[in-house]
This record gives sequence, structure tokens and C-alpha cells, in this order.
Amino acid sequence: MSPQVGYVLEHQVVPRLKAVIPKSVLCIGSEDHQELIQDATSMAARIMHNAEARGKRITASNAAYYALQHCKSGRRAVGHSEVDVHGSATQLQGHSRLESLEQVVASNEENGGEIFELHDVLASNQEDPATIDTSTSGDKGKQDKTVSLVEQMMTAQKQLAAAHSDADKEFYGNKCESIDKQIDALVYELYGLTPEEVKIVEGAA
Repeated sequence: MSPQVGYVLEHQVVPRLKAVIPKSVLCIGSEDHQELIQDATSMAARIMHNAEARGKRITASNAAYYALQHCKSGRRAVGHSEVDVHGSATQLQGHSRLESLEQVVASNEENGGEIFELHDVLASNQEDPATIDTSTSGDKGKQDKTVSLVEQMMTAQKQLAAAHSDADKEFYGNKCESIDKQIDALVYELYGLTPEEVKIVEGAA
């Protein structure tokens, strides 16, 4: 990037981003607006550099506009994914959602308004399935099935990402949803959650 383009980026593009992003771009997960401004600045710099390398001119307003559109769509400077459950685009499209273990999921008004957080619901006296000795445990079959379903989910997510037609996208999207429900059911069973606890967990999600 030439010094001239760098000057335009710093003095004309970045001020636009700082003025607009806090008002128009949704933060996802632990993101904050300062982080989004840095991401947008990086993307604007890439846009301007590529344009300059091709011998084309791009105005500061256009560079800021396209960087903002990228941010709004969930694209970040580190990449763009619609299948990664932690990805901003995935969450913006409603395909996944991150929750805090300290999120309040229920309260018991009869006992003085005791509050139940998500980690309280998931807590169990039963041993963590991840630490169960599968050589002697009767849950080995369930664990093996869970692993198999996770592998199927990874394959289905790749197929969904590679799908082009609406029919294929719908097919693989439904497949992912079906596998996800099967995984949830097995995990609930391994953790020994009661039907009431399952309702609370799924209601929080």
C-alpha cells in the first residue's frame, strides 16, 4: 500500500468506520465495537490495497461502505464461516447461539426466589461422561454412538457449506438439524438430566 492510500485509510476511512460501526453493526458473542472497528479497518485496507494493485481507484466512502457491509454480514478480518458454530456469520443467521453458563434459566418463587443458572442445571453428581472409564462402563455404546454422530455432523456441515442449489442446502441443513437433536439426546442421557432439566436447558437455547 502506498503512503497516499495509507493516508486516506487513516484520515478518511477509519473516522467513518468509528462513527458508523457502534450504531449499525451488531456485536456477536464477546465482540465489542472497538474490535469490530479494527476488523473493518483491516478489511478496508485489504480492499484499498487490492484496488491499488490493479491500478484502480477507490474512494474512501466506497472502501468504508464495503468494509461495513462485510462486518454486518458476519465477515471478520480473520475469516468467514457459516458452519463454524463460533463464527459470527453462523450466529447471525441463527444456525448457532452461544450462551453463558451464568445465564439465569429459572427461578423458584416458592423458596424465596432462588435463581437457577445454566451451570446449576447442567451440574450433576454423575461422573462427567468425558472421564468415564469406557472399558468397564455400560455407557460405552452411547459414547461410541455420540462420537459417530459428531463425525456425521462434521461431514454434513462440509456438505452444507459446499451445496449450491437451494434443494441441496435445505437437505443438508435438515440433516445437520436431525443429527444435532440426536447428539443432544445422547448427551442429556449421559449426564443423567431429568425431563424437567432438559426442558430448562432447551428453553435457554
